[in-house]
Amino acid sequence: MKNFTITVDADGIALVSFDVPGRTMNTFTDSAVADLDLLVERIRADGAIKGAVLASGKANAFCAGADLGELGETAGGQAKGATLAAALPVTSRMSRALRALETVGKPVAAALEGLALGGGFEFALAAHRRVAARGVKVGLPEVTIGLLPGAGGTQRTTRLAGPRKALDFMLGGKPMDAETAQSIGLVDEVVEPGEAVEVAKAWIRNGGEGVQPWDVKGYRMEHGPYTPAGSGVFMLAAAQVQAKGMHNYPAQENIARCVYEGYGLPMDAALRVEARLFLATQQTPQARAMIRSLFVSKQANAKGAGRPEGVPPSKVTKAAVLGAGMMGAGIAFAQARAGIETVLIDTSQEAADKGRAYSEAIVEKAVSRGTMTREEADALIARILATTDYEAIAGADLVVEAVFEDRGLKADVTVRAEAVLASEAVFASNTSTLPITGLAQASKRPANFIGIHFFSPVDRMELVEIIVGKETSTETLAKAVDYCKQLKKVPIVVNDSRGFYTSRVFDSYLREGFEMLMEGIAPAIIDNVGRMTGMPRGPLELTDDVAIDLVDKVARQARVDMGLGEPSGGSDKMLIDLVAADRLGRKNAKGFYDYPKGEPKRLWSGLAEMFPVKVAKSDPELLEKLKRRFLYRQAVETARCLDEGVLTSARDADVGAILGWGFATWTGGPASLIDMVGVARFVEECDALAEELGDRFAPPALLRRMAEQGDSFYPAPKPLEAAA
Repeated sequence: MKNFTITVDADGIALVSFDVPGRTMNTFTDSAVADLDLLVERIRADGAIKGAVLASGKANAFCAGADLGELGETAGGQAKGATLAAALPVTSRMSRALRALETVGKPVAAALEGLALGGGFEFALAAHRRVAARGVKVGLPEVTIGLLPGAGGTQRTTRLAGPRKALDFMLGGKPMDAETAQSIGLVDEVVEPGEAVEVAKAWIRNGGEGVQPWDVKGYRMEHGPYTPAGSGVFMLAAAQVQAKGMHNYPAQENIARCVYEGYGLPMDAALRVEARLFLATQQTPQARAMIRSLFVSKQANAKGAGRPEGVPPSKVTKAAVLGAGMMGAGIAFAQARAGIETVLIDTSQEAADKGRAYSEAIVEKAVSRGTMTREEADALIARILATTDYEAIAGADLVVEAVFEDRGLKADVTVRAEAVLASEAVFASNTSTLPITGLAQASKRPANFIGIHFFSPVDRMELVEIIVGKETSTETLAKAVDYCKQLKKVPIVVNDSRGFYTSRVFDSYLREGFEMLMEGIAPAIIDNVGRMTGMPRGPLELTDDVAIDLVDKVARQARVDMGLGEPSGGSDKMLIDLVAADRLGRKNAKGFYDYPKGEPKRLWSGLAEMFPVKVAKSDPELLEKLKRRFLYRQAVETARCLDEGVLTSARDADVGAILGWGFATWTGGPASLIDMVGVARFVEECDALAEELGDRFAPPALLRRMAEQGDSFYPAPKPLEAAA
């Protein structure tokens, strides 16, 4: 075996150490799955082995799951019929191996001293007992990348935790701590860190039985779909799927089917149900797109895929943040968390201290939850110097400007900071819309000037958009990527333009909602359809969250820069009218919605006066058309960014869209959506929309060229292999 080693102690207990060579974390590669058969055979055939404990040879985790790089290569092929049947024995190898493990005839315990996710937790579920160290996280997050647990996870969790809790666990996809897992029956015992292996061995020594409850004669599952206690759970499963994914995710529906169809069947038959549905799910275009964007591409970006070659690596030891508002405070926290000495500057000491208090609140909560020690918290806060003194910037490797979106203010702080900065230091603007080349005019060193656009809240949002100005050097770009990697962020690299990529395309989503409103479509329909596409919020409620006056301010600045006068109509005029009516959004409790204190929000009645409703009821045909408008408007704007060179890769487009503004995850991102539809068909449908609704849907030359040549943004999947 290449991935497992076995040592047998004097009591005949085999310690099975899972340690995939060349990897920092265990994953079930094809090689590791093949080793499972050898592992089971060794445990079964070796008379000296009385029982086995499964443990990790890595210090950081038990197992992070399947190797998605390998799995994703054949995903989305949409194979059918005989091809699927021939491939089923290959794709269900791990499921069969784990079934052999739990029926090996000897007690097997899993000792979890680190993260156990996906296939790693399914490995543990096949053991007869699970012992987890306090603080360990376990989970089946497959749904978050378009898959379902395919190695027995849907069946074992249902039998251990019951259908309701199993569905919550798998449809949500969020890991849970060991104590919570124990409370629902997925973990048997929680111990202090470092004790799991010995406690697992003790269970075997004390007569632990090597048989699962469902393999005991007479076993029956309780609360089935046809019992008074269980019928409600299964009746509500469809509603649960609808609420979580609006039926955009085949994985969610198939998880519910696995639980329903496998319930009450003997385990071997239930596993066949799961295997069939896993393969069907893996062959959907949604699975392929989600695996690619949320795992393969995201991981590549996190490792610095956009970094120019040939530039030595750099590390920031001291950095300054100009502006201690919400964004600046968040950036300061991210830097201090990464061990960077941070200077947080504002115009008054009170404002600077308030910015540092943001970090203090975060670490206090972490200490109270036990996820950070008092010493770690104190050390983090000690790395943040809150001040009004620009002289404190001296010695900084990098400065991030995070002041208001005002050119004059940004120019002023640029000059003041550069007066004390070393010649090789990087100056970055956190602007979300203003072109970097224009802002760099205030700098004496435009080659060192770059855009680093964080997303709020900075402590939770992974994405950073790095914007390269006309004079930005490759060395500065490399340093910016290295800095983002230090912060454990996921950077995409874009070229300079108004709104860059993320703000520009995000705005197109809001604007399409505005267009619908002005057409007379009921605002409730607009926001409901927005969510139906897979967007996290409808465009009107999202505008309220962002602030109507902020969207208006960005639009005003764009008109000034482009030499345009006041609008006489359209969505820009709508924004002006709303601001004039003091409808600013959630921040003043008056926007497209009213926000009565202590009550749910409700649509502002005055909208009907501004935009009389002409379409008050929807039908399936209208809903599909509106969904297409929302998704295609964003996708065609993304294609324009690629056509204009703002974006240089489909990978950055997709990762940036999903992580930046929550573009419908099931699509894998706007470039993946175009591939999913088919470029030629997408162009044809956009032309029809453009003829009806205007040039905002007109496909750029890039897409027309791709359609003519039969190209796509990504290569086709590899064909499935049949069992030898």
